[in-house]
Amino acid sequence: MFTSFCLLSIVSFFCYGASCVFSAHMVVEFQRYGLAPFRLLTGYLQLLGATGLLIGLLVSPTIGLIASIGLSVQMLLGFCVRIRIRDTIGQCLPSFIYMWINAGLALEFLSRLALSS
Repeated sequence: MFTSFCLLSIVSFFCYGASCVFSAHMVVEFQRYGLAPFRLLTGYLQLLGATGLLIGLLVSPTIGLIASIGLSVQMLLGFCVRIRIRDTIGQCLPSFIYMWINAGLALEFLSRLALSS
């Protein structure tokens, strides 16, 4: 189950991060969010987070822990932005779900670190 959720998060954040960096649609979306200056930073942080999860899954639970916490915080902030701009529940739900998925991954990485010491 852990590996499945980790892979889901890795693929999702690689795709969304790349979209933030390269997609014209995301330029418009970040203007709608009122966060246009942060589009590239958001994309690069998501790509970095996805890479960190992959490294965490394969090699280093410490890197996975840091990445999953970072992505969870980013999704919390994304959820707050969606609420602030009055998006629908359907538009808010993905960030909320990914926040919890990555929080769960962080707990599992923490557990794996505790068992290895």
